[in-house]
Amino acid sequence: MFNKVLIAEDHQSIKLTVEQTLKNLGISEFQYVYYCDDAVSRLKRSNQENKPFELLITDLSFTDDGQQQAITDGSQLIKEAKSLQPDLKVLVFSAESNPDVIRELFDRFTIDGYVCKGRHDAIELNSAILMIADHKKYVPLEFRNAVRKKNSYDFDEFDTMIISQLALGTKLKDIPAYLEQRGAKASSLSSVEKRLNLIKEACDFTTNTQLIAYCKDRKII
Repeated sequence: MFNKVLIAEDHQSIKLTVEQTLKNLGISEFQYVYYCDDAVSRLKRSNQENKPFELLITDLSFTDDGQQQAITDGSQLIKEAKSLQPDLKVLVFSAESNPDVIRELFDRFTIDGYVCKGRHDAIELNSAILMIADHKKYVPLEFRNAVRKKNSYDFDEFDTMIISQLALGTKLKDIPAYLEQRGAKASSLSSVEKRLNLIKEACDFTTNTQLIAYCKDRKII
């Protein structure tokens, strides 16, 4: 099992899920960063101290919050991490579900595993870490089957307005007023809640956080 893990993830709630999974596996030494540049700095320092990380768990999409960064996405981070430490194991934990994107990560960046954020992601994350620790690749079932029927919801303007406001931190109860100001129809709190539940069910998500992360990764918002 891994002794030292680095987590690169800019959503705090998802970070907590990853940390709990590591604790359940008996991994007590892990560090967490919000930014890709910070991840590179940690990797460099750990190598200089001759105490390298053994596993990098990273998202693909990182929100631009105005802080200037040299590396802005997970793919770039993986490339830099591999150049610094070729034997570093890499597990991608992302809402991205495009088979072509996942294939490129395995083929071009030689990642060791991929877990798609969704309803059963904590279970899959646990399985992925165990397999990678056993020197095996963890390939998601939906990629192996080359079919991804879930997460095929067709987002319209009403959906993106709701999700964008959630991503900005707007409380659910305040979103109807925002929609009414922009002339959106059926903008009661009940209609907003029903639409969110419909989207999450279609996309196989259980939380708004997962839905927001997915929409950011897919450039929907």
